[in-house]
Amino acid sequence: MTEETRSFDTEVGRLLDLVVHSLYSDREIFLRELVANAADATDKRRFLSLSDEALALPENAAVKISLDKGARTITIADNGIGMGKEELAENLGTIARSGTAAFAATQLAENKAVDKPSLIGQFGVGFYSAFMVADHVEVTSRKAGAEEAWEWASDGKGTYTLKPAERLDAGSTVVLHVKTDAEEFLEPFRIKDIIKKWADNVALPIELEEDGNFGQVTEGKALWRRAKSEVTPEEYADFYRHAGHHFDDPWATIHWRAEGTLEFSALLFIPGSKPFFPVEERRDSKVRLHVKRMFITDDAKLLPDWLSFVSGVVDTEDLPLNVSRELLQATPVLDKIRKALLNRVLSELKAKAKDPEDFKKFLENFGTTLKEGIYEDTGHAAELAGLLRFASTKEEATTLDEYIARMPEGQEAIYYLAGDAAHLKTSPQLEGFAEKGFEVLLLGDPIDAFWPDRLRTFHEKKLTSVSQAGKLFEAGEVPEDIATLCTNLAAALGDKVSGVAVSSRLKDSPAMLAAAEGGPDLAMQRLLRRAGRPIFGPAPKLEINPTHKLVQSLTTKENLTESALLLLDLARLQEGDLPEDPAAFVRHIANAISG
Repeated sequence: MTEETRSFDTEVGRLLDLVVHSLYSDREIFLRELVANAADATDKRRFLSLSDEALALPENAAVKISLDKGARTITIADNGIGMGKEELAENLGTIARSGTAAFAATQLAENKAVDKPSLIGQFGVGFYSAFMVADHVEVTSRKAGAEEAWEWASDGKGTYTLKPAERLDAGSTVVLHVKTDAEEFLEPFRIKDIIKKWADNVALPIELEEDGNFGQVTEGKALWRRAKSEVTPEEYADFYRHAGHHFDDPWATIHWRAEGTLEFSALLFIPGSKPFFPVEERRDSKVRLHVKRMFITDDAKLLPDWLSFVSGVVDTEDLPLNVSRELLQATPVLDKIRKALLNRVLSELKAKAKDPEDFKKFLENFGTTLKEGIYEDTGHAAELAGLLRFASTKEEATTLDEYIARMPEGQEAIYYLAGDAAHLKTSPQLEGFAEKGFEVLLLGDPIDAFWPDRLRTFHEKKLTSVSQAGKLFEAGEVPEDIATLCTNLAAALGDKVSGVAVSSRLKDSPAMLAAAEGGPDLAMQRLLRRAGRPIFGPAPKLEINPTHKLVQSLTTKENLTESALLLLDLARLQEGDLPEDPAAFVRHIANAISG
């Protein structure tokens, strides 16, 4: 028979231009698409052989890739179901006709076998990604059970040819004649990197020819598809290090298969140590999305940013992708997967939290990140807060539940002091709380200035900063000379404070700063000031201890300007802050000492 020349059945010029220049973001995708086609063809043959032994796959079935720099060709061969003449015309001569989709619509509908094939291709355009790197493509194919083979060839410019060919066994061989600007794909190391990235876990072995010998370049394990009972701790650890580029052992391994209306497999890991780069600085997703074992993207945002330390793989057969298989369609399926993953990780953390010593290690590594979750995800804020441990004025580490259980009669709120960890225990803010027997949480992380306001309550107990708890310590009747002193100090300090008041909370310190009514917490103000950000709301107020000798000495002083500024700076220092004007502060101290 002679060679036939046919035209593509669609407006091929525009469609091929779309595939080559717009559909895919990276040229290397061509190899993923052709390997996916080869894997599908092999899985179709395996599936059909269940009812026809004559179609059985050879024992050494694999995708074999050969490179010829001299001839500038890449050859990809498989042992799949193959295609006859008209199938080549239908599947490769009609753009956007998927042989896989047609197979699924017929064979799978008729055959109820449990061992159904995991077919990757859906749209019938992946093959044409070959033209991103090749200016001429040849496909030689022999259908399983047939005697003859056929060759399809095209330069992708509107026509293709069909002619008889020779092939010893069933399957297909794709030969790409590589463009001059795509020579990188003729290098074995480049091909290995692409396969490792996109198809390392495809069940079918992928082999690359080097020095005349074929060697397997893929793992093909897909641990997440195996039963937990079949995977050893060593295999989990090896996969964790290999897939996530870790060097430690996982602190937790989460492996399960969701079944029912939505089916997917997941293998997630929580690291045993902090990353080299702080999590709060690098919050890239580390959970890779696979569809039918084939890697699709690591940017699917399957977990929220505050769980960015979790790494692993999610593999599904139910997720609709866009035509390039690079971008995810907006779909309820993806939302359900995200919700299921988040709930499963939270359940694991709750279970692990029952071992306080072991959970302490996790919180040392990622406790700050969970606090970010409280701030960012109000839907799970209470759950995350319940997992955390805090230092307090009574305990080295306590949960919020344990804190509430210890609350004495008359205490209505959960009190906390946020600030620099080195100064928390000696803060004058705590003096009155100790006398009342109220425990105070000591929060030393910078983010502790933010999340309590977002959480607001825990088990109906309001979280209240001690700097905003002035009403607990409002003084009763104030002596006339102290009341006058408050008025004069406020006048001397002007807009540096929102007022000066007497407080019963101070026992050993002469003065302290407190948040004004409706004003921001002092720790928040310090962070904003250090970051050069504007502070909205009233200035803090100065509270004084009427029984302190320094305060009493000021009641007889005529000019209070310098003393008022000194008192304000002393209050700032006690909170771990710096005086507003260090040079002036030194002068005020010197003047006070010299009398």
